[in-house]
Amino acid sequence: MDWLMRMNRALDYIEMNLVGEIELKEIAQCAYCSSYQFQRMFSFITNVSLAEYIRRRRLTLAAIELQNSDRRVVDIAIKYGYESPVSFARAFQSLHGVNPAMAREEGTALKAYPRLSFLISIKGEEPMNYRIETKESFEIFGIEKVFQLNGVETPAELWKQSHENGEVERLATNAGDLPNSLNSNYHKVHAVCSYKKTGEDTFPYMLGVFKGETSKPDGYTSITIPAHTWAIFSSDPFTWDKFDATIETLYRRFFSEWLPTTGYEQVDGMEFEITGVKDGLNFVELWFAVRKIS
Repeated sequence: MDWLMRMNRALDYIEMNLVGEIELKEIAQCAYCSSYQFQRMFSFITNVSLAEYIRRRRLTLAAIELQNSDRRVVDIAIKYGYESPVSFARAFQSLHGVNPAMAREEGTALKAYPRLSFLISIKGEEPMNYRIETKESFEIFGIEKVFQLNGVETPAELWKQSHENGEVERLATNAGDLPNSLNSNYHKVHAVCSYKKTGEDTFPYMLGVFKGETSKPDGYTSITIPAHTWAIFSSDPFTWDKFDATIETLYRRFFSEWLPTTGYEQVDGMEFEITGVKDGLNFVELWFAVRKIS
C-alpha cells in the first residue's frame, strides 16, 4: 500500500498547484522516484501523459470558474498558466469544443476531468509470467543517446536510424558470443534505459549488447550495471507485427498490476528490453531493477 500512498501524494501536489507552477522534480519526489520514472508509470497506468492530465485538470477548473464568476477571461487564462487569452482560447476550444465566452452561456455543454486517485483494482486477468533474479554486476556496451523528457526525438527514432545505417548489424557483430549465463535464444542487441543520472529532464538510452569474452567494445560507450535484484517479465510468443502491442501490455501490467501489490519498488527506473526468437516466433522480456520497500 505504500506505493499507492506515494502515487496519491504526487497527485495531491499536482492538485494543490494547478494554480501556479508545477515542478516535475517535486512531483517525482512525492512519489520517491525520478521525473522520468514517474511520467512513464503515470502514462502506462492512466493511458494519458502527465502533461495532458495537468492540462485537462486546469481547463476543467477554468471552465467552472468561467461559469460561476464574472472574472475576465484574460485573468482566468493567466491564473491557469496561459500567457495570453489567445493561447488559452485555443486550448479551451480544443478540450471543450467551445470558446471561453460561450462557456458562460446557459446550457453550453462542457467537459469535466475529475482528479484521479490510484487504487488497487482486482481485475481477474490472465496470470503474469515473471521471475525474480539476483544478478551480479555485468558490463554492456553500445550506442548511447540522452533524450529529453517529452522531447521531439525518441528512442524509436534511434532504432530506426541505426537499422538504416547498419549500426545495429555492426553492433551485433561486435557483440561476439552471448555470455553462457544468458538464454541462447536472445538476440544480440537490446535496449537499456535509465542506467545512470543525466538530469531531471533527461534520461539515457542505449542500444546495447552484453559484453563477453569475444566482444569488441572499442569505439562504443561501455557501462557497468551494478548487482541488482531484477523482476523479469516474459511475453508469450508472437509474430513481429504484434511487437508494439505486446511490449506495451507488459509495461502496463507491470506498472498497474504487479508493482502496486508486491511490496517492491523500481530502482531509479532502470530497465532492459530483451528480445529473442524461438521456434520461429518472437518473445520479449522486460527486466526491471527492483528492491523491497522498507
